[in-house]
Amino acid sequence: MAFDPIASPTTALGPSREATFVHPEQVAAASARLEAHGRRPNVLVILFDDVGWGDFGCYGGGVAVGAPTPNIDRLARQGLLLTSCYSEPSCSPSRATLLTGRLPCRHGLNRPPMYGEPGGLEGELTLAHLLSGAGYVTQAVGKWHMGENLESQPQNVGFDDFYGFLSVSDMYSEWRDPYFFPEVVYSDARTEWVKNMPFNRCFVHATRGGEPEAVEEVDIPALSLLDEKWAVYSTDFIRRMAGEEQPWFLYHCTRGAHFDNYPHERYLGASPAKHPYKDTLLELDDIVGRLVATLDDTGQLDNTLIFLSSDNGPHMENWPDAAFTPFRCAKGSTWEGGVRVPGILAWPGMIDADRQSDGLFGFSDLLPTVMNLAGVPDAVPTDRFIDGVDQTSFLLAPDGLSNRKFHYYWLVNDFSAVRCGEYKLMLTSTSDDDTDVAGPGGFTGVTQRYTYARLYNLYLDPKEQHSYLTRKLAYNEVFLGAIREHVTSLARFPGKSVVGRGG
Repeated sequence: MAFDPIASPTTALGPSREATFVHPEQVAAASARLEAHGRRPNVLVILFDDVGWGDFGCYGGGVAVGAPTPNIDRLARQGLLLTSCYSEPSCSPSRATLLTGRLPCRHGLNRPPMYGEPGGLEGELTLAHLLSGAGYVTQAVGKWHMGENLESQPQNVGFDDFYGFLSVSDMYSEWRDPYFFPEVVYSDARTEWVKNMPFNRCFVHATRGGEPEAVEEVDIPALSLLDEKWAVYSTDFIRRMAGEEQPWFLYHCTRGAHFDNYPHERYLGASPAKHPYKDTLLELDDIVGRLVATLDDTGQLDNTLIFLSSDNGPHMENWPDAAFTPFRCAKGSTWEGGVRVPGILAWPGMIDADRQSDGLFGFSDLLPTVMNLAGVPDAVPTDRFIDGVDQTSFLLAPDGLSNRKFHYYWLVNDFSAVRCGEYKLMLTSTSDDDTDVAGPGGFTGVTQRYTYARLYNLYLDPKEQHSYLTRKLAYNEVFLGAIREHVTSLARFPGKSVVGRGG
């Protein structure tokens, strides 16, 4: 029988793992390609902030929306462009899911910690931990935002070195900008009040097991230079590693394009749109070009897996300082506009060029995939539930199919939806009125729980406007069975709520 993502069965991997599709022919093809290559790859993750699914030219944006992205488009042509790549609804949950292979209901970062709020990644096993144990050099650069407490900082969760800031862009800038906060800027008392809040106002440098050392305070002029400084730090790291035998993992997270955008002066007004967000996209595209060129110049490109994405969809109430998604709603929601993000995977000679797939790929999939590519699949933890699916054969086999059957959507503490194939069953969502702004984590919209589930066909209805359930009751058991199994896994391996308890 021909493979079908809804009708075909999955294979169970054990009580602590998400079930997976197994495609024997593509597994064999991927294994043969890995054996012929014979080396463990370097891993470069480039993670943008609040960039929309459609911003890049390879996704239909680029020149058409006033911000050409030639370097990103070229990278997409060199590898696999994903049209159904999924983050979590906001920054910190997404980043923690990418590094742990676990959904927010398990790792506990249900929403971003704000202004020194306690809680973070402490206690989780990260991709950096696991790769470090496998002999990799691990480097984090740029935005962190997974806890400011010492135990949750990068140098204490698996990274050898960290150069970046611990929080989020607007927490450094908004209270300094008279356009957004005149009542703070023009009040000495309120300025001092903000300065006394318990969050780190500097970007920092730290080495494994050490205390962070302040590099400089992040005021608005400093903010505009951060992505340039971080790009230099990462390109220097890549050059330095060219002479080493150890493989490496570089986690490069940009400041852009999170509001408020203050691009480097050489990009100001450089985009056809003449807008700070679009100017910032030009800067980010240039950084991607420089990172890839450095890999090429140092002879490491053919042995480096590159994953480029965004941590969530664009912000809604900050338009036009956030941009384009063809889907419904925005950051902070489980409508497709909040969680379907650009996803490009490139590894010259290993991932075939000029590929495009709508196969499901979640941020949690990166960890088990990379551990397999690193030759240590058994190092994936078994003492906790891993939601990620190993996508090695999807990436490396010619015209490979995704190994993921279901994608589960969580909205802070609420189970929201599940997708399989082209269908999405939704139980809980947010309103998409940008005047409804919920406080926790800066999310737009208020939670809506439906008396009856809604079923959307994402191919016919990408805006999720027409519930199809009364005409498609035959699919009920597929989705209800998936939800039952997912909930059962939480009973076997209870999750935690580190940030976001109580919504």
